[in-house]
Amino acid sequence: MKTPSPKRTLAALVPVLTLLLGLATACHKKTVQLTPDLASSDEALYKLGESTVKRDTEKALLYLRQVIDSFPKSFYAQRAKLLIADAYYKKGDESSMILASAEYREFIRSYPYSPSAAYAQYQIAMTFYKKMLKPGRDPSKTIQALTEFKKVIADYPASDQAKAAQENIKKCEERLASHSTEIAINYYKRRGYRATISRLTEVMNTYPAYSGMDKVYFYLGDSYFQMKQYDQASPFFSRVVTDYSGRKTAKTAGQRLAEIERLKTAPPPAAKVKKS
Repeated sequence: MKTPSPKRTLAALVPVLTLLLGLATACHKKTVQLTPDLASSDEALYKLGESTVKRDTEKALLYLRQVIDSFPKSFYAQRAKLLIADAYYKKGDESSMILASAEYREFIRSYPYSPSAAYAQYQIAMTFYKKMLKPGRDPSKTIQALTEFKKVIADYPASDQAKAAQENIKKCEERLASHSTEIAINYYKRRGYRATISRLTEVMNTYPAYSGMDKVYFYLGDSYFQMKQYDQASPFFSRVVTDYSGRKTAKTAGQRLAEIERLKTAPPPAAKVKKS
């Protein structure tokens, strides 16, 4: 039996030494013993990372990255890449979500034909969806989530994730419509009626399924009413009365319609006669 040369022995141990060094640096000088057989097995390394990820995420990430670095074309490299992204996603904080999104995107770039590509795209959308702010605050995360969910449907229409993406698209659009409506009402309260009309017209055309459409119609109508453009105001008030009779806005809309009718039928004011 031949004795392995020192060079071959060193070459075989390089992955082990590299991993041990990484663990010592990143895990507060924790060490783990890996035999050359373990370090040379993509499946064994992956399963080690998978079993470790819940109790020691940072250590697990090192195992999983070793799979990707040492066996880039392996089936387990794909699974390791996705598990790394999922590990960041489950942490849930802002910085981890950014890292998760980057890892999911890298997965799609590296494995565009993988059956898990649709899942990765859906998860990209979820990294923004989970961080959406309430209506009235910065809507950028909601806008980005909406864009990414639409990409799921466009790129993977037959996937299981497409249906879930469609439901979340509705929620994103509802939130964006509510955000724009709140801004429009604030304009209305400051008598910025033209700005109110502009905003609400956009909501009406862009988000027709918005659950607060009675407010959209009412404030559109009342903005025109305040500007004494009664012919433009009436159709919006009528829509509130007929389609949303159970809402609070319907009562006021009915009063506005009655007032418009009185104004239309009232005799014109008598002209003042100048005294000679």
